Amino acid sequence: MLSRTNAATEIIAHNEDILAEILIYVPAKPLLCFKCVSRRWLSLISNPHFCRRHQQHHYRRTSLSGIFLRRRIPSHFQFVPLDGTHSAPPLRSLDFFSDNSGFFPSPSGAKILQSCNGLFLCRSLDKKSADQRHSYYVCNPTTKQFSQLPFLDTDGPCTIFGLSLAFEPSKSPYYQVVCVRSTAVSLYFYQIEIFSSETRAWRPCGSPFVAPYDMVFDYGVFWNGAVHWLSPSGAARCFYIGNEVLGTMPSPPGSEARGTRRFRYFGESGGRLHLIEVYGARTTQFKVFEMATNYSGWFVKYEADIRGIVASYPEMIRDFLDPRDSCYFAFAIISVLRKDEEAELLLHVPGKIVSYNLRDKSFKQLCDLRPNPNETRSSLQFGWLDAYPYMETLACV
Repeated sequence: MLSRTNAATEIIAHNEDILAEILIYVPAKPLLCFKCVSRRWLSLISNPHFCRRHQQHHYRRTSLSGIFLRRRIPSHFQFVPLDGTHSAPPLRSLDFFSDNSGFFPSPSGAKILQSCNGLFLCRSLDKKSADQRHSYYVCNPTTKQFSQLPFLDTDGPCTIFGLSLAFEPSKSPYYQVVCVRSTAVSLYFYQIEIFSSETRAWRPCGSPFVAPYDMVFDYGVFWNGAVHWLSPSGAARCFYIGNEVLGTMPSPPGSEARGTRRFRYFGESGGRLHLIEVYGARTTQFKVFEMATNYSGWFVKYEADIRGIVASYPEMIRDFLDPRDSCYFAFAIISVLRKDEEAELLLHVPGKIVSYNLRDKSFKQLCDLRPNPNETRSSLQFGWLDAYPYMETLACV
């Protein structure tokens, strides 16, 4: 029996095709350790074709491993594991980036701008001179690989209003970066440029366009093959990457209390686009909206009531916001997590991250937050704009 087992092992070890078919089922993180087995395994696991097959096989099966929370010092992170373990974060800083000349762009590295299906879009923290442009990178935090984006080639100086990362492994191994910049015509006319990892180049898309003055282009959400932007006044725009068309989507639902809303969440999870607005400082009840896949409009998907969380964490109750208010509740929405029919909110309450189940209304504490020297334990250090979902992937950048 032992002889037959050894013979089978030898056959597999020397047959690269069989070995690849076995390793394709192994999650990304163990595969990084398997690179140390031999030069053959290192070559196989590092092969771009194997990496593409692996990410396509695991894309719909892989759940979020955790969430990076960016502190007020952009190069510092708090990592919240979501896989039921207390595992260390895949990286603790972004100081391993270097520019094309081989020098680090700043002593502190770079900051995360956006995450999308396992990849991070990042920007250098410092410019060495007033006329120097920031460097931008796409990074795979699982493999520690990164690629610097080329600078935009424009006719003259331009202002970059925002960049958005678009990566959908089930459809393509390549990613795109959508940039909204100013034009030479006017500061109020915008131009879209797209970078493709397949061609490694930027190219302009469409003609200059006009958008509402308060459109938040520096936070785009990739969903349903398009990048989506919102404005505080309720206007909404989207850019369909496949046919390179700029369009609109239904505005967020209105409210008579719009002038007093405190928080907003806008993001994608589990293939759905969600929006949350919390009206008033003393409310514990709010709705989670979801966009229909055909863009027919927003509808209420869940209703949240966090009175139980307030009762369990009385440090959330504050009474110094406004003399006219008896109290308000200190919390921030970090993320909406969807997987199949399960859904939960990640909430930041003073000093803690709490998970709230949107179906059965139960909740549990995920972790304590370590305060920075300039932050008190009772302060709210993070919001949804500081949260970057992370999943393991071997995707090439």
